[in-house]
Amino acid sequence: MATVEFHKELLPEDPINRPCTIIGKTEYIKKLSYCTVSMFLEPRVNLQTWNLAVERLSVSSNVSCNLWLDEVSVAGLSNVASRHSAPSVAHFLAKMLLAEKKSGEQTAVVVVCRQSEVFALGCAVARCFPLYSRVTQQSKKTASTVLVTFLVIQDTEGATSAVTDEDIRCLNDACKAIRFTQEIVDAPCNEMHTDAFLDRVREVGGELSIKPLIIQGEELEIGGFGGIYGVGKAAIHQPALAVLSHTPPGATKTICWVGKGIVYDTGGLSLKAPTSMPGMKRDCGGAAGILGAFYVAVKQGFTQNLHAVFCLAENAVGPVATRPDDIHKLYSGKTVEINNTDAEGRLVLGDGVAYARKDLKADCVLDMATLTGAQGISTGKHHAAVLCNTEEGEKAAVQAGRQSGDMTFPLVYCPELHFSEFNSVVADMKNSVASRDNAQSSCAGLFIGAHLGTDYEGTWIHVDMAAPVYSGERATGYGVALLSALFGKCSGSSLLNTVAPPMDFF
Repeated sequence: MATVEFHKELLPEDPINRPCTIIGKTEYIKKLSYCTVSMFLEPRVNLQTWNLAVERLSVSSNVSCNLWLDEVSVAGLSNVASRHSAPSVAHFLAKMLLAEKKSGEQTAVVVVCRQSEVFALGCAVARCFPLYSRVTQQSKKTASTVLVTFLVIQDTEGATSAVTDEDIRCLNDACKAIRFTQEIVDAPCNEMHTDAFLDRVREVGGELSIKPLIIQGEELEIGGFGGIYGVGKAAIHQPALAVLSHTPPGATKTICWVGKGIVYDTGGLSLKAPTSMPGMKRDCGGAAGILGAFYVAVKQGFTQNLHAVFCLAENAVGPVATRPDDIHKLYSGKTVEINNTDAEGRLVLGDGVAYARKDLKADCVLDMATLTGAQGISTGKHHAAVLCNTEEGEKAAVQAGRQSGDMTFPLVYCPELHFSEFNSVVADMKNSVASRDNAQSSCAGLFIGAHLGTDYEGTWIHVDMAAPVYSGERATGYGVALLSALFGKCSGSSLLNTVAPPMDFF
């Protein structure tokens, strides 16, 4: 698989040795002089060819032009970005770059953009080169190296500058995190079971000099984690709660990210249909994204206390599997009557957010999960759904989504109208709604919030990213860019500060 490296600058090279794609908004590419890009083109592409190609690009549509033998191309992106889209049009860049991939031992990608778009577009480039593959022929090939650099447009005349060394370090950290997040989500459960996920947590912790706290198997039941244990107890690889903690001196706030890590979801005894089960290896996408985002945050000098909580289980079928009608007591102390074992993500996250409040004393709790199929119906394939107990947190999540390229859109937050869907006569609540026609994604999020507590005085943000966790048959690494941007004001990185909303949302 390809190695992806971000560089401040690239040395001139003949495209026969280093194929090249120049990509960016058409309005920016049209401002470039040939002298600025000649180092990537000569001696194969001359001034006349460049000018003819640029003339063909349109500001209203995505257009690619081959400059020389499919080894050199220029791709112009549309300027169209509505108010709910990413101004960087990062989604278009990823789509076009996938179509423009070059072969060879070394290739170059030159991104033309504004400084405010560097982070989103860098993350979009990273997504185009997933790591996971078990194709046997592919493993025999020499792995290529993709060199990525930026031409940052400074003014209306087309003057450009390079990004800083600090920005390059941030981009390389984000790239690594996005790609290992993709790898976790793309890997099947016979490889990426709960024990393997824990190894990844230990690996990331080792790189950051952080030892994880791990509670696994029957220790969960003893500790009162009835949600995680109840979901995962039937699997060979036992369920677990894992925590990575970053506690820098001088911190005044405590932030906790809680990830749903269902490494496979059969639906349990409420078994999924055969056609809806393939792809359920991706049900750990929330936890994987949080692991990647935690890596970026700590590497980039996060200034506040930050905890990443991973709620790991395989929702398997077996003799001891949870049954519909069973009642579990979660870490919050609340009891839950199970009426659908396929509504398991909210059970593990209920334990996770309760732990964040009770044990970690979090001022802000964000949970992220591939929670509901209804999310894709509610907000689509490109936007995660956001549920928040404060308007400021909701606005911040939407702004961070637009700036990072991991887009989001709000769900209805109205617990007084929706939580009655979980009414039970024998327990504090059921785990699945009475009516599937009543704001399913909102209700699922509210179940999680109930275990954080309606009296919680901090900020709670719930991110349901069931649809944007993948595109086609590949994971997207969703969540790494979003969380990095959302909490960017807590970072030592100027690049993340550039894309971050104000920190007053918590």
